[in-house]
Parts: sequence; C-alpha cells; structure tokens
Amino acid sequence: MLILFILSRTWRNIVRKTGRAIGDFGLISGGDRVMVALSGGKDSWTLLHALDALRKKAPIDFSLLAVCIHPGFPGFSSDMVEERLSSLGFQYHIEKSNIFNVIRKKKGEQEEGYCSFCARLRRGVLYRIAQEKGCTKIALGHHADDLIETLLMSALYNGELRSMPPRLLAEDGMNVVIRPLCYVFERETAAFVEEAEIPVIGCGCPVCQGSGHKRHKIKSLLGGLEEMEPGIKDNLLAALGNLKPKYLMDKRYY
Repeated sequence: MLILFILSRTWRNIVRKTGRAIGDFGLISGGDRVMVALSGGKDSWTLLHALDALRKKAPIDFSLLAVCIHPGFPGFSSDMVEERLSSLGFQYHIEKSNIFNVIRKKKGEQEEGYCSFCARLRRGVLYRIAQEKGCTKIALGHHADDLIETLLMSALYNGELRSMPPRLLAEDGMNVVIRPLCYVFERETAAFVEEAEIPVIGCGCPVCQGSGHKRHKIKSLLGGLEEMEPGIKDNLLAALGNLKPKYLMDKRYY
C-alpha cells in the first residue's frame, strides 16, 4: 500500500533526490503550475507522487496538473490512470490524440525512428496543453538511467556528447521542460510502484517492444557493465555534471 511504502528507505531516497534536483537546477519556483506528463508507467507515477510529497512540505507554493495523452494505440487504455487520479484527488486532464495515425502515415510501422517521432508528437501535444491550462513547467519522468543511456547513444551513434538536461527551454521559447527524477535510478522507480502496489500500464505501441532498438541495446550494455563493475552508472551520471572541455577535442575551446 502507498501509505505504508512512504515510510520506506527507498521512497525517502526518491523524495530526497527529487528535492535535491529541484534545488540544484532551480526546477520549480513559487507560483508555478507544474504539468506532470503521466503515461501510466512506473516512472511517471513515481514523479507525480514525489512532487506531490514535496509540494505538501515545500516552503513555496506550487500546484500540479497530471496530463495523460492517449496516443490512439489499440493496446492503450487510460481508464485505470483516470480512476487512480480521481480516487487520490489529483487534478488531471486526459487528452485523446491521433498520434498513432500520424505515425503510421509518416513513418511506417517498422522504421527505426518510430519512437523518437512519437516522442516529438507527444511533446507537441504537451506544449499546447501547457499553454491552454496555464502551466509554467512541464515535468517529464526521465530518470538517471535515461540520461546516461542518452549520453552513450549520442556518443556511439551520433558522434556527439549530449544528454537530457534537467531543465530546458523549449524551442518555442515559451515552455520549460524539467526532469526532477534526474538523480533517481530506474531500479528505485520500479521498487516504488511494486511496493506501493500501483498498477502500471504500457504505452500500447505495437512496435516499440522489441529488443532490437538502440536504446534497448544500450540498456543491456549498461546492465552488463554495472553487473561487472558496480558503480559504473553512478560514475556516468556524475560525469554529466563534471565536464572537462580542456581535455576534449572541441575546436571551439582551442
């Protein structure tokens, strides 16, 4: 049960890390209305509950709005998400979209860029809703594993060093995206939803479940490295905040 789990060490660590990220990167300010992008998966549920816990004891006032986008995938249902949000008293909005139809027309079901294209479409919907609902920040459930996986994917596949920043001003110049779980690892979000008995749902995408995608490969690689050398992922996360441009090859620093 959620009430019992909030006393656990894992949950306290999640809240502590989330609060530290908010403080380190100035993610939330007084008066903010924070949209929480809620997919129904373990990470977004963890994010919503962690922000709600911090909101109740924070020295500043901010509000939350949970937003769940129905992408139109045949295997996705938002009913369980809506029932839980309603039962816990969260403010929420369920958005029906035609993302699936757009993807099928533009990309084709087996194309490599399917997931990234879907993510861009979702982000566009979130940006629009944020403006309509008066939200000043958009909180995404990306965790520490997502950040270091993106770092390796960028280096190995694109030849550049970049990842997901904790705070980002969108290209539209209006929306601010934040990632309060940037210090939290996936094993912690998985432990939270299991011990708190939170029912999670998958995105329902008919093609993103395969193990052949690049992110799945990187995740498997990192898992193997962490098993052989515990602490590898902690070091990679630390490296994202400990840059040494002087010792790299970017000509702009010469």
